[in-house]
Amino acid sequence: MIGLRFNMKVFIKRFPHWVACFVSIFVVGVYWGVIASDRYISEANVVLESPQIATPTLDFQTLLSGSSSGNSSDMLLLRDYLLSVDMLKKIDAELSFREHYSDSQIDFLSSLASIDVPIEELHAYYLKQVSVELDDYAHVLRIKVSAFSPDMAQKIALFLLKSGEQHMNNMGQRLASEQVAFLEKQVSKLNDIFHESRQDIINYQNEKGLVSPSGTLESINTVVASLSAKLATMRAQRIAEMSYQSKKSAEVRRLDAEIAALSEQIEIERSRMAQSSGLALNVLSAEYQTLELKMDFALQSYSGALAALEGTRIEAARKLKQVSILQNPTFPEYSVEPRRFYNILVFMIISAFISLILHMLILIIKDHRD
Repeated sequence: MIGLRFNMKVFIKRFPHWVACFVSIFVVGVYWGVIASDRYISEANVVLESPQIATPTLDFQTLLSGSSSGNSSDMLLLRDYLLSVDMLKKIDAELSFREHYSDSQIDFLSSLASIDVPIEELHAYYLKQVSVELDDYAHVLRIKVSAFSPDMAQKIALFLLKSGEQHMNNMGQRLASEQVAFLEKQVSKLNDIFHESRQDIINYQNEKGLVSPSGTLESINTVVASLSAKLATMRAQRIAEMSYQSKKSAEVRRLDAEIAALSEQIEIERSRMAQSSGLALNVLSAEYQTLELKMDFALQSYSGALAALEGTRIEAARKLKQVSILQNPTFPEYSVEPRRFYNILVFMIISAFISLILHMLILIIKDHRD
């Protein structure tokens, strides 16, 4: 017995690193094998879907990614929200997160340090218990919740799905509602401008007594052209008559009277089209065209705003997100963690490897000293 004690003292003195290795393996084995509390994992797989208002397109990126949904950014937003402090606060208020994870029956290394820990520490602990990962290839969000009872693990997973879907819908609806409200105001404003410009044209027509000054101007221009042609014909006829008749002959006098009348009528019609003072038709036509341009611009703006409003409403419907569950949150029937035998075995291998390296270093140092 004395010899055994002596040998143990010599062994401890000569190989303290191996003693530390065996002690640490024993302590860790006792913890993982006996003390560590059972943890239950609830898993759920979900995707985000939205109404397909527009016809989906196929492009090179679609061929590479294997999907045309384009929901990766929305999935990442959902993931960020599920892991946020706001979500933690909701879970704590609804499911008493602090009370469950700080229970006295949970081992001291796995449990929450205190029920009154600051929110920063609580959130760091929450991130260790909840895992939300995006599968880029399948575009699936994989949720895992670890708890110290199967019921609590499933409740947290269900709450995450419900709150996540509500948050995504509220975010999309809020943005769409603001856009629709803005466009509705613009449509109402442009509608008033269009009706005002149209009423201005009607008032102008009634005031000037002309339905279309431009049309009237074209008609008068046609009349002037016709009278000018007739005047040229009569002047040619008078020259022919003067070749064999005197100026006082009846035929020449008749032609002179008609030529004078046509010339006077042409001047009258020309004065209606353009003059230095008064309301000439060219001035009225220019003013009327300005009013028409204003009305056309108001109509185009109003039509564009209506199209934009309808497009925004369709986009708002498309932005509604639905969390489609591929796998409902599971109700664990046995504890998956901790992986007791695996953890002990891995720790034993690592400890033995480190101790072996230290032992070799010690031997090398002793060899050099000798």
